[in-house]
Amino acid sequence: MMKLLVRNGRIIDPATKTDAVLDILMAGGRIVEVKAGIEAPSCPEIDAAELVVCPGLIDMHTHLREPGYEAKETIATGTRAAARGGFTTVCAMPNTNPVSDDRRGIESILKAAERAAIVNVFPIAAITKGSRGEELVDMADLIAAGAIAFSDDGQPVEDVRIMKQALDVAKGLDALIIDHCEDKALSGDGVMHEGPQSRRFGLKGIPAAAEEVMVVRDVILAGEVGTRVHIAHLSTKGGVAALREAKEKGVAASAEATPHHLLLTDDALEGHDPNFKMKPPLRSREDVDALVEAVRGGVVDAIATDHAPHTPKEKSQGIEKAPFGIVGLETAVSLILDRLVCKRVISLSRFVELLSRNPARLLGLRQKGRISAGADADLTVLDLSAGVTVDRNNFESKGRNTPFNGWKLKGRAVMTIVGGRVVYPFDFSVASGRVWQAKARGEAS
Repeated sequence: MMKLLVRNGRIIDPATKTDAVLDILMAGGRIVEVKAGIEAPSCPEIDAAELVVCPGLIDMHTHLREPGYEAKETIATGTRAAARGGFTTVCAMPNTNPVSDDRRGIESILKAAERAAIVNVFPIAAITKGSRGEELVDMADLIAAGAIAFSDDGQPVEDVRIMKQALDVAKGLDALIIDHCEDKALSGDGVMHEGPQSRRFGLKGIPAAAEEVMVVRDVILAGEVGTRVHIAHLSTKGGVAALREAKEKGVAASAEATPHHLLLTDDALEGHDPNFKMKPPLRSREDVDALVEAVRGGVVDAIATDHAPHTPKEKSQGIEKAPFGIVGLETAVSLILDRLVCKRVISLSRFVELLSRNPARLLGLRQKGRISAGADADLTVLDLSAGVTVDRNNFESKGRNTPFNGWKLKGRAVMTIVGGRVVYPFDFSVASGRVWQAKARGEAS
């Protein structure tokens, strides 16, 4: 049985209310013991002195593109990007080709992940067949096949009757519906947030109401049905207000925010750069401030990347024709550490809640999101002082479509452990009795 010992790291774990320098012994894919001064003769050791060790980070919203769009990304390249970014688990959205809407599709993704993935991959199934919004999938069968949640992400469920049916079925299965909130009649063919900047830049706008009316609709439905609903990539002040009100009324509503919606505004579209084109679009300063406060104050439950790789050719078509979306797996951790944790907008414990504990709770991953005996041996090791310069040419992802290229940041993941096995750095090798120094040196890109 393979063993691994991580020594001297500062463990941050909101689930067990731990913030202390301790050792972690792992064996057989599980955490065996957590305490100071663990004795494990001949066990490979990682010295995590001066580093933070937290439960493995979980991305609830990833587009791995396989099957069907392997020119953009594959399970192999996407999970290498995840490991480099500090994520031990990713949830794969179903807008593949074919759409992941039946048992065969879910099982094929799991088999492909077994062959090629270096982090945990959990497939999210479509809510409706073909994500066309017309007929529900067989949720029970898809859960039995291995689906962890349901979403038509990229396509809203516009028919209110179908959405209510989905929530009704989900309630009986205790399944999570992840909701892409967009009224397409309002968003139309817009390419950026509708407001003073879209008019100044001469670009077609997507109004905040396109998101907000759907958020309001679906938290009302969730309240009436008495079940859960999770709002994907929340981006507007009005959406935040609707979510806050729903929670205050006892509705089991949750939401995620992305780093780009927390850190960028619609000002960035001045140069018509398609790397700043995403859906929902970058919003106004007022929206961003409201979203940051919602993350800080607990209204927003998780931070997710919405990692959406595209080929350089696709993204070079110009702002009107280029597809929506950016990559995020390799930049999210450094962005949030630098811009929110280091600036004391959120605490380190809140960071772990948003990127590990809460995603595990929402997805029902009971053995993840915590560092305690019996839990899965998924860990992320962070160096809060390491310098980072974002360089898209060094990404493990096939995607190069980032708006953060050249940004200088502080803090990054220096080690990613999945099931007690080090998957990043990629050149790590276990040797009995060896002590590996995990402290990062110099600047990474």
